[in-house]
Amino acid sequence: MYGLINKSVQAFLRDNYGSALWAQVAHRAGIGVEGFEAMLRYDDSLTEHLIDAACAVLDRPRNALLEDIGAHLVTFDTVRRLLRFGGVDYCEFLFSLNELQDRGRMALGDLELPSLFLIRQCGGRFLFEVRGAICGWGAVTAGLLRAMADDYGALALIEDQEPAGHGAERVQVLLLDPEFNTDRGFALTAPRSRGAA
Repeated sequence: MYGLINKSVQAFLRDNYGSALWAQVAHRAGIGVEGFEAMLRYDDSLTEHLIDAACAVLDRPRNALLEDIGAHLVTFDTVRRLLRFGGVDYCEFLFSLNELQDRGRMALGDLELPSLFLIRQCGGRFLFEVRGAICGWGAVTAGLLRAMADDYGALALIEDQEPAGHGAERVQVLLLDPEFNTDRGFALTAPRSRGAA
């Protein structure tokens, strides 16, 4: 797995709990405090050890931690932009998630994002089947969907459900009001930095 995934976990822990806690987690997981290189590949088992260590140090259930990590991903502008390309509103965004894995591969050819399949929808309900290399992508997806609902200004209930079997996890979305709050806005071009020509 790309270090980018592990580095996202590292960033979540440092941003929310500080460097001292990150050092505890790194020690418990058997990795250096410097962490991960985004473009290097690491064994999937290291990601599992990292998540287990974070859960132990924080004394938090795995799915709760993974949901928070999913929500934190949206704070990175590059991730937010990748997701916002999916649609002008939250409903369009949800329908676009079938293509998320392909969009990720456009950025990094062999990036191992989970596959998401919309398998049922009616009356504002969306049910996604999530398949990934490690267990827990459903919880990460639930957190990401919550954060994106806020980003779009939508009111939605998101629930990480019981696994569907055969390695699939399920996430249900009930879209209550697509225009509940103000959309944070999105432009196709990235904002220019000050002093740029």
